[in-house]
Amino acid sequence: MRILFTIPHFFNPEGSGQHGSLRKDPQTRRIAITTCLTALKGLYGKSQYIIDISKYQAVPANQSHENDVDIIVCTTQGFHLLSQIPLGSDFLMHHKTNVEPMLLGFECQAVLKSCLGKYDYYCYLEDDLILHDPWFFVKLKWFNHYVGNNNLLQPNRYEVSPLGAVPKAYIDGNLKPETTAKFQNIREEPQLKGKIMGKVIAFHRTLNPHSGCYFLNAEQMAEWASKSYFLDRDTSFISPLESASTLGIMRTFRVYKPAATNASFLEIQHFGTTFLSLIGNHISLLERQVQGEGKTQTEAKNQGKEEVKIETQTN
Repeated sequence: MRILFTIPHFFNPEGSGQHGSLRKDPQTRRIAITTCLTALKGLYGKSQYIIDISKYQAVPANQSHENDVDIIVCTTQGFHLLSQIPLGSDFLMHHKTNVEPMLLGFECQAVLKSCLGKYDYYCYLEDDLILHDPWFFVKLKWFNHYVGNNNLLQPNRYEVSPLGAVPKAYIDGNLKPETTAKFQNIREEPQLKGKIMGKVIAFHRTLNPHSGCYFLNAEQMAEWASKSYFLDRDTSFISPLESASTLGIMRTFRVYKPAATNASFLEIQHFGTTFLSLIGNHISLLERQVQGEGKTQTEAKNQGKEEVKIETQTN
Protein backbone atom coordinates (compact mmCIF):
# COMPACT_ATOMS: atom_id res chain seq x y z
CA MET A 1 0.00 0.00 0.00
CA ARG A 2 1.20 3.51 -0.81
CA ILE A 3 0.55 6.21 1.80
CA LEU A 4 1.16 9.95 1.48
CA PHE A 5 1.30 12.06 4.63
CA THR A 6 1.21 15.86 4.43
CA ILE A 7 2.04 17.93 7.49
CA PRO A 8 1.84 21.73 7.95
CA HIS A 9 4.72 22.94 10.12
CA PHE A 10 5.45 26.42 11.41
CA PHE A 11 7.50 27.79 14.28
CA ASN A 12 8.13 31.43 15.13
CA PRO A 13 9.76 32.12 18.53
CA GLU A 14 8.78 35.78 18.24
CA GLY A 15 5.09 34.93 18.06
CA SER A 16 2.28 35.62 20.51
CA GLY A 17 2.61 32.34 22.37
CA GLN A 18 -1.06 31.52 21.76
CA HIS A 19 -0.12 28.29 19.98
CA GLY A 20 2.78 25.89 20.46
CA SER A 21 4.20 27.12 17.16
CA LEU A 22 4.44 30.68 18.52
CA ARG A 23 6.29 30.13 21.80
CA LYS A 24 9.84 31.18 22.55
CA ASP A 25 11.31 27.79 23.50
CA PRO A 26 11.57 25.51 20.44
CA GLN A 27 12.34 22.35 22.40
CA THR A 28 8.75 21.26 23.02
CA ARG A 29 7.78 21.81 19.39
CA ARG A 30 10.92 20.06 18.20
CA ILE A 31 10.08 16.99 20.28
CA ALA A 32 6.48 17.03 19.04
CA ILE A 33 7.24 17.06 15.32
CA THR A 34 10.16 14.62 15.67
CA THR A 35 7.89 12.16 17.46
CA CYS A 36 5.13 12.70 14.90
CA LEU A 37 7.43 12.01 11.95
CA THR A 38 9.26 9.08 13.51
CA ALA A 39 5.99 7.33 14.32
CA LEU A 40 4.81 7.49 10.69
CA LYS A 41 7.83 5.69 9.29
CA GLY A 42 8.20 3.37 12.28
CA LEU A 43 4.57 2.20 12.26
CA TYR A 44 3.80 2.13 8.55
CA GLY A 45 7.10 1.95 6.66
CA LYS A 46 8.85 -1.16 5.35
CA SER A 47 12.00 -1.01 7.45
CA GLN A 48 10.82 -3.02 10.49
CA TYR A 49 12.82 -5.83 12.05
CA ILE A 50 12.88 -8.29 14.92
CA ILE A 51 16.13 -9.17 16.66
CA ASP A 52 16.89 -12.89 16.58
CA ILE A 53 19.11 -13.12 19.65
CA SER A 54 20.12 -16.73 18.98
CA LYS A 55 21.64 -15.78 15.59
CA TYR A 56 22.68 -12.21 16.37
CA GLN A 57 20.62 -11.05 13.40
CA ALA A 58 17.91 -8.50 12.73
CA VAL A 59 15.35 -10.11 10.43
CA PRO A 60 12.37 -8.47 8.66
CA ALA A 61 9.06 -8.19 10.54
CA ASN A 62 5.49 -7.11 9.79
CA GLN A 63 5.75 -7.96 6.10
CA SER A 64 1.96 -8.29 5.94
CA HIS A 65 1.71 -4.56 6.71
CA GLU A 66 4.44 -3.30 4.39
CA ASN A 67 3.75 0.13 2.92
CA ASP A 68 5.54 2.69 0.81
CA VAL A 69 5.39 5.83 2.93
CA ASP A 70 6.08 9.37 1.70
CA ILE A 71 6.00 12.40 3.98
CA ILE A 72 5.75 15.98 2.70
CA VAL A 73 6.13 18.78 5.25
CA CYS A 74 4.74 22.13 4.16
CA THR A 75 6.37 25.25 5.63
CA THR A 76 6.13 28.96 4.97
CA GLN A 77 8.40 32.00 4.97
CA GLY A 78 11.33 30.05 6.39
CA PHE A 79 9.79 29.68 9.87
CA HIS A 80 10.35 26.01 10.76
CA LEU A 81 12.48 23.60 12.78
CA LEU A 82 13.29 21.03 10.11
CA SER A 83 17.01 21.85 10.17
CA GLN A 84 17.05 21.04 13.89
CA ILE A 85 15.38 17.62 13.62
CA PRO A 86 17.70 14.57 13.68
CA LEU A 87 16.27 12.76 10.66
CA GLY A 88 17.93 11.38 7.55
CA SER A 89 18.01 13.49 4.40
CA ASP A 90 15.64 11.10 2.61
CA PHE A 91 13.18 10.85 5.50
CA LEU A 92 10.82 13.50 4.17
CA MET A 93 10.24 16.01 1.39
CA HIS A 94 10.16 19.72 2.18
CA HIS A 95 7.53 21.84 0.40
CA LYS A 96 8.28 25.55 0.87
CA THR A 97 5.60 28.22 0.48
CA ASN A 98 5.03 31.89 1.30
CA VAL A 99 1.41 31.74 2.45
CA GLU A 100 0.06 33.06 5.72
CA PRO A 101 0.94 30.52 8.44
CA MET A 102 -2.69 29.87 9.37
CA LEU A 103 -3.38 28.80 5.78
CA LEU A 104 -0.70 26.11 5.55
CA GLY A 105 -3.31 23.40 5.80
CA PHE A 106 -4.71 24.49 2.44
CA GLU A 107 -1.25 24.15 0.90
CA CYS A 108 -1.29 20.54 2.09
CA GLN A 109 -4.59 20.08 0.25
CA ALA A 110 -3.00 21.36 -2.96
CA VAL A 111 -0.13 18.89 -2.53
CA LEU A 112 -2.56 16.02 -2.02
CA LYS A 113 -4.50 16.91 -5.16
CA SER A 114 -1.30 17.15 -7.20
CA CYS A 115 -0.56 13.53 -6.24
CA LEU A 116 -3.90 12.04 -7.27
CA GLY A 117 -3.53 8.57 -8.75
CA LYS A 118 -0.22 7.83 -7.07
CA TYR A 119 -1.28 6.66 -3.59
CA ASP A 120 -3.80 4.44 -1.82
CA TYR A 121 -4.20 6.81 1.14
CA TYR A 122 -3.93 10.60 1.27
CA CYS A 123 -3.36 11.91 4.76
CA TYR A 124 -3.10 15.19 6.63
CA LEU A 125 -2.11 15.70 10.23
CA GLU A 126 -0.95 18.65 12.27
CA ASP A 127 2.66 18.54 13.40
CA ASP A 128 1.84 17.84 17.06
CA LEU A 129 -0.25 14.71 16.44
CA ILE A 130 1.21 11.26 17.06
CA LEU A 131 -0.10 7.92 15.84
CA HIS A 132 0.56 4.80 17.92
CA ASP A 133 -1.64 2.21 16.22
CA PRO A 134 0.04 -0.01 13.56
CA TRP A 135 -3.44 -1.32 12.61
CA PHE A 136 -4.79 2.20 11.98
CA PHE A 137 -5.15 1.84 8.20
CA VAL A 138 -6.41 -1.73 8.51
CA LYS A 139 -9.27 -0.39 10.63
CA LEU A 140 -10.04 2.39 8.16
CA LYS A 141 -10.10 -0.08 5.28
CA TRP A 142 -12.38 -2.41 7.25
CA PHE A 143 -14.77 0.44 8.02
CA ASN A 144 -15.08 1.65 4.43
CA HIS A 145 -15.31 -1.88 3.04
CA TYR A 146 -18.60 -2.34 4.86
CA VAL A 147 -20.14 1.14 4.82
CA GLY A 148 -18.77 2.70 1.63
CA ASN A 149 -16.65 5.72 0.86
CA ASN A 150 -19.38 8.28 1.53
CA ASN A 151 -18.63 7.70 5.21
CA LEU A 152 -15.39 8.92 6.77
CA LEU A 153 -14.07 7.64 10.09
CA GLN A 154 -12.12 10.19 12.09
CA PRO A 155 -9.90 9.31 15.07
CA ASN A 156 -10.52 10.64 18.57
CA ARG A 157 -7.74 12.97 19.71
CA TYR A 158 -6.46 12.51 23.25
CA GLU A 159 -3.84 13.77 25.67
CA VAL A 160 -2.01 11.83 28.37
CA SER A 161 -0.05 12.82 31.47
CA PRO A 162 1.04 11.16 34.73
CA LEU A 163 0.02 14.35 36.53
CA GLY A 164 -3.32 16.04 36.96
CA ALA A 165 -6.85 14.92 37.68
CA VAL A 166 -6.92 12.09 35.10
CA PRO A 167 -4.16 10.36 33.12
CA LYS A 168 -5.97 10.45 29.74
CA ALA A 169 -8.71 12.53 28.19
CA TYR A 170 -10.24 12.83 24.73
CA ILE A 171 -10.23 16.49 23.81
CA ASP A 172 -12.75 16.91 20.98
CA GLY A 173 -16.10 16.53 22.71
CA ASN A 174 -19.36 17.91 21.37
CA LEU A 175 -19.61 21.42 20.01
CA LYS A 176 -22.89 23.30 20.15
CA PRO A 177 -25.17 21.91 17.40
CA GLU A 178 -25.36 25.21 15.56
CA THR A 179 -21.58 25.25 15.06
CA THR A 180 -21.71 22.53 12.40
CA ALA A 181 -25.43 22.46 11.50
CA LYS A 182 -24.97 24.37 8.22
CA PHE A 183 -22.24 21.96 7.11
CA GLN A 184 -23.62 18.55 8.13
CA ASN A 185 -26.81 16.76 9.15
CA ILE A 186 -25.92 14.35 11.96
CA ARG A 187 -29.47 12.93 11.97
CA GLU A 188 -28.67 11.26 8.66
CA GLU A 189 -27.52 7.73 9.55
CA PRO A 190 -26.60 8.79 13.09
CA GLN A 191 -25.00 5.53 14.22
CA LEU A 192 -23.17 2.55 12.77
CA LYS A 193 -22.20 -0.64 14.55
CA GLY A 194 -19.85 -3.42 13.64
CA LYS A 195 -18.34 -6.47 15.26
CA ILE A 196 -14.62 -7.08 15.18
CA MET A 197 -12.65 -9.67 17.16
CA GLY A 198 -15.85 -10.57 18.98
CA LYS A 199 -16.45 -7.02 20.19
CA VAL A 200 -19.26 -4.69 19.10
CA ILE A 201 -17.93 -1.26 18.15
CA ALA A 202 -20.22 1.77 17.81
CA PHE A 203 -19.56 4.78 15.58
CA HIS A 204 -21.53 8.02 15.93
CA ARG A 205 -22.07 11.00 13.68
CA THR A 206 -20.29 13.69 15.61
CA LEU A 207 -21.07 17.28 16.56
CA ASN A 208 -17.31 17.83 16.53
CA PRO A 209 -15.76 16.27 13.42
CA HIS A 210 -12.47 18.08 14.02
CA SER A 211 -9.45 15.89 14.81
CA GLY A 212 -6.66 18.03 13.38
CA CYS A 213 -6.19 15.37 10.71
CA TYR A 214 -7.87 13.22 8.07
CA PHE A 215 -7.01 9.98 6.30
CA LEU A 216 -8.70 9.47 2.92
CA ASN A 217 -8.49 6.49 0.62
CA ALA A 218 -7.86 7.14 -3.08
CA GLU A 219 -11.56 7.17 -4.01
CA GLN A 220 -12.40 9.58 -1.18
CA MET A 221 -9.57 11.93 -2.10
CA ALA A 222 -10.66 11.99 -5.74
CA GLU A 223 -14.26 12.66 -4.71
CA TRP A 224 -13.33 15.59 -2.49
CA ALA A 225 -10.92 17.06 -5.05
CA SER A 226 -13.71 17.02 -7.66
CA LYS A 227 -15.95 19.32 -5.61
CA SER A 228 -16.32 22.97 -6.64
CA TYR A 229 -15.42 24.07 -3.11
CA PHE A 230 -12.18 22.10 -2.95
CA LEU A 231 -9.31 24.45 -2.13
CA ASP A 232 -11.61 27.49 -1.92
CA ARG A 233 -9.78 28.40 1.31
CA ASP A 234 -13.07 28.92 3.15
CA THR A 235 -12.21 29.66 6.80
CA SER A 236 -15.76 29.89 8.19
CA PHE A 237 -15.49 26.87 10.51
CA ILE A 238 -14.13 28.17 13.84
CA SER A 239 -10.76 29.44 12.48
CA PRO A 240 -8.43 28.90 9.49
CA LEU A 241 -6.75 25.99 11.33
CA GLU A 242 -9.98 24.08 11.97
CA SER A 243 -11.33 24.96 8.53
CA ALA A 244 -8.27 23.59 6.72
CA SER A 245 -8.43 20.36 8.74
CA THR A 246 -12.13 19.74 8.81
CA LEU A 247 -14.48 21.94 6.77
CA GLY A 248 -13.87 20.28 3.40
CA ILE A 249 -14.26 16.71 4.64
CA MET A 250 -17.34 17.66 6.69
CA ARG A 251 -19.01 19.06 3.56
CA THR A 252 -18.10 16.01 1.47
CA PHE A 253 -18.60 12.97 3.74
CA ARG A 254 -20.73 11.72 6.59
CA VAL A 255 -18.16 11.99 9.38
CA TYR A 256 -18.11 9.43 12.18
CA LYS A 257 -15.98 8.90 15.26
CA PRO A 258 -15.84 5.88 17.57
CA ALA A 259 -18.42 6.34 20.33
CA ALA A 260 -17.26 7.31 23.81
CA THR A 261 -17.79 3.75 25.07
CA ASN A 262 -15.13 2.52 22.65
CA ALA A 263 -13.30 5.77 21.91
CA SER A 264 -9.89 4.10 21.69
CA PHE A 265 -10.82 1.99 18.66
CA LEU A 266 -9.38 4.75 16.46
CA GLU A 267 -7.38 7.46 18.19
CA ILE A 268 -4.45 9.85 17.80
CA GLN A 269 -2.40 11.57 20.49
CA HIS A 270 -2.22 15.34 20.78
CA PHE A 271 1.23 16.21 22.11
CA GLY A 272 1.21 18.07 25.43
CA THR A 273 -1.46 18.67 28.07
CA THR A 274 -3.13 21.89 26.91
CA PHE A 275 -6.63 20.46 27.23
CA LEU A 276 -6.00 17.75 29.82
CA SER A 277 -4.84 20.34 32.35
CA LEU A 278 -8.24 22.04 32.19
CA ILE A 279 -9.96 19.11 33.91
CA GLY A 280 -10.54 19.90 37.56
CA ASN A 281 -10.01 23.60 36.88
CA HIS A 282 -12.14 25.11 34.12
CA ILE A 283 -13.75 21.75 33.34
CA SER A 284 -15.55 19.78 36.04
CA LEU A 285 -14.86 16.08 36.48
CA LEU A 286 -17.85 13.73 36.67
CA GLU A 287 -17.57 10.43 38.50
CA ARG A 288 -17.39 7.44 36.16
CA GLN A 289 -20.66 5.92 37.38
CA VAL A 290 -22.61 8.89 36.01
CA GLN A 291 -20.75 9.03 32.74
CA GLY A 292 -22.10 7.46 29.56
CA GLU A 293 -24.03 8.31 26.47
CA GLY A 294 -26.46 10.51 28.36
CA LYS A 295 -29.57 8.85 26.89
CA THR A 296 -32.71 7.69 28.65
CA GLN A 297 -33.95 4.18 27.95
CA THR A 298 -36.58 5.60 25.60
CA GLU A 299 -33.97 7.65 23.69
CA ALA A 300 -31.69 4.63 23.37
CA LYS A 301 -34.54 2.48 22.11
CA ASN A 302 -35.54 5.09 19.51
CA GLN A 303 -32.00 5.56 18.29
CA GLY A 304 -31.62 1.80 17.99
CA LYS A 305 -34.33 1.85 15.33
CA GLU A 306 -32.24 4.26 13.27
CA GLU A 307 -28.97 2.38 13.46
CA VAL A 308 -27.20 1.32 10.29
CA LYS A 309 -25.49 -2.00 10.82
CA ILE A 310 -22.11 -2.96 9.42
CA GLU A 311 -22.28 -6.49 8.08
CA THR A 312 -19.14 -8.34 9.14
CA GLN A 313 -17.72 -11.77 8.62
CA THR A 314 -15.01 -13.74 10.40
CA ASN A 315 -12.66 -15.60 8.12
